[in-house]
Amino acid sequence: MNQQLPRIALVLLVAASLTITLGGARAISDIIGPTVLALVLTITVHPVRRRLVRRGLPEWLVSLVTVISVYLLLLGVTVAVMYSIGRLAALIPQYTEDLDQYVADVGAWLEDLGLGADQIQAMADAFDAGSLVGVATDIFGAALGLVSNLFFIVTVALFMAFDTGSLGRGLERLRELKPDLVAALDSFATGTRTYMGVSAVFGFIVAVIDGVVLYLMGVPGAFVWAVLAFVTNFIPNIGFVIGVIPPAAIALLEGGPSLMLAVIAVYCVINFVIQSIIQPRYVGDAVGLTPTITMLSLVFWAWLLGALGALLAVPLSLLVRALLIEADPGARWALPLVSGRPPADPPPPEDTGDAGEAGKAEDTGDTVDTMARPADPAPQGH
Repeated sequence: MNQQLPRIALVLLVAASLTITLGGARAISDIIGPTVLALVLTITVHPVRRRLVRRGLPEWLVSLVTVISVYLLLLGVTVAVMYSIGRLAALIPQYTEDLDQYVADVGAWLEDLGLGADQIQAMADAFDAGSLVGVATDIFGAALGLVSNLFFIVTVALFMAFDTGSLGRGLERLRELKPDLVAALDSFATGTRTYMGVSAVFGFIVAVIDGVVLYLMGVPGAFVWAVLAFVTNFIPNIGFVIGVIPPAAIALLEGGPSLMLAVIAVYCVINFVIQSIIQPRYVGDAVGLTPTITMLSLVFWAWLLGALGALLAVPLSLLVRALLIEADPGARWALPLVSGRPPADPPPPEDTGDAGEAGKAEDTGDTVDTMARPADPAPQGH
């Protein structure tokens, strides 16, 4: 005798299972984050592997070149971040006295407005040079934290690179049994590769422009803020805000409000033109996530995996969308809600025609759509 659970019991059961799963995932976030990073980097450099395979190079050499490409990417980012942290550590103490003076002036102004001395003192204690650029310090610290997991990332990337060939052949054999799942994984790989590649290219462009402009404007630590602009370009929606706060604060302490406003204006122009007009044209429909979903995914993955989750929020969301929505025909109704695009038009109905047209197609040997029709010949009804 079949007896279905009440809907409220089913909802509570799913919620409890989800809570346990997320708690476990957060407990092992130090494993999940680096593993996903290795996967994303391997997917990003996959075009290099594809070109080498077309040239007829042996499998072991193709895998070796692929993993070396991943290592070079990690090495470049690590060196730049480590140098930026060193420069930031030397830069902050230079502005401690200036910041204390600014805080004292603001406190005196607030006291003239009638604010209590206890509240003013609490606000003054909350500000120091370290907290002023604390966002940059946290991001650089999280990126540098990858160094402690560098051996793990390098090892996982090595095995992924050498398994790519056999995995691709396995997916091709699986395509006949699970075409929806393989198509969803293809969509995830294509979207991730496009997003990471375009974000890296435009992040580098933004970083170079920001660094040069800040250097010409006389803002200290121009290279540090350029590296920060590159890293934050991978953080959707709020990356620009995170990237502009530290250099604007340093500009305030170095040259006053006019220099700070100039830095903010320059960042706004660069961000709007490159990241809001040019970059989306190259990304196109590869991401397929609404701004609201992207923002919520940023908050969720940052909570689950920390700063690395914020950097990988879009690839992780694409993976979840592929596995839970695109791979399940019964759940594809939710795809327009996630992507913000109308559902694809259904295929046009088959042209049945009259008996004469059907006989003509049969006589001339026209090709029929094997995906839409069974392989066995249709019974003759004439």
